[in-house]
Amino acid sequence: MKLTIKKILVSLSLLFVGVSLSSCGFPGLTGGSQSTIKIVAQSTTESQIIGSMLQQLIEHESDNKVELINNLGSGTLSFNALKNGDADVSSARYTGTDLSAVLNKPVVKDTVKANKMVKDGFEDRFQMKWFDTLGFADTYAFMVTQETAKKYNLKTVSDLKKIESELTVGVDANWISRIGDGYDGFQKEYNIKFGNIYPMQIGLVYSALAKGKMDVVLGYSTDGRIKSYDLKILKDDRQFFPPYTASLVANNSILKKHPELGPLINRLTNKIDLSTMQSLNYRVDNDFYEPSVVAKQFLEKHHYFEKAGD
Repeated sequence: MKLTIKKILVSLSLLFVGVSLSSCGFPGLTGGSQSTIKIVAQSTTESQIIGSMLQQLIEHESDNKVELINNLGSGTLSFNALKNGDADVSSARYTGTDLSAVLNKPVVKDTVKANKMVKDGFEDRFQMKWFDTLGFADTYAFMVTQETAKKYNLKTVSDLKKIESELTVGVDANWISRIGDGYDGFQKEYNIKFGNIYPMQIGLVYSALAKGKMDVVLGYSTDGRIKSYDLKILKDDRQFFPPYTASLVANNSILKKHPELGPLINRLTNKIDLSTMQSLNYRVDNDFYEPSVVAKQFLEKHHYFEKAGD
């Protein structure tokens, strides 16, 4: 009995020492996590497709291990994961969002100026590289059914003014309280105050509109469900929404540690236009393919964009 107790005590002591050393980050006791590139993606279809695309591209073209951290609920959460060192690379981020939500800058409607401000801001303040655009912009967009558009002759956002008090509107929950390009700024720019406005999970707004539970919704311009439900996007005729150019972002530390990573990320720049992104999203949201499958088929179709620099 004494011998058994002694063995248990020794084992517990060794376990405690091992945990202590591991928590200090000693090599060999961290499960190899230091050699794994971590990509963070939000819960949107688009973010998961782009995240899977980048993961598979890196794994196909290098010996690096890649972990995809999926389903983060907001851009703020994914940014904090980068900032805190819990992730190395972020799936698609958007200029307009990060200008206001991360850099606390006023809304800038000039695309070139907005892109430069975000690139410089992320480099100077956070030591992160904001890569060139993926090739598309995913902006907020007000949309209605074709029947509603015909009934009220709706073509632009300004056209909603004449029926503002009658409308039941569903919007992205994050948009309600956004500074600059949120509901408060929208009311001032368009002089429109909706009769009933409901914050919703972004993935639910399209079906809610199609089923008649909402008259108008605010969604994303690249979402595949716009095509699925044959929805009509209303033109932002006062150009209220800033540019939301999509790009990948990486910590400078991971780019320095893995110099091959930057050129691989650059293979995706300017390779996905708006129509392509809508089609990729459609295959997930309408045809029920997994984002990873859609990502793989896209990469294979383009031969993983050949070799870096070609």
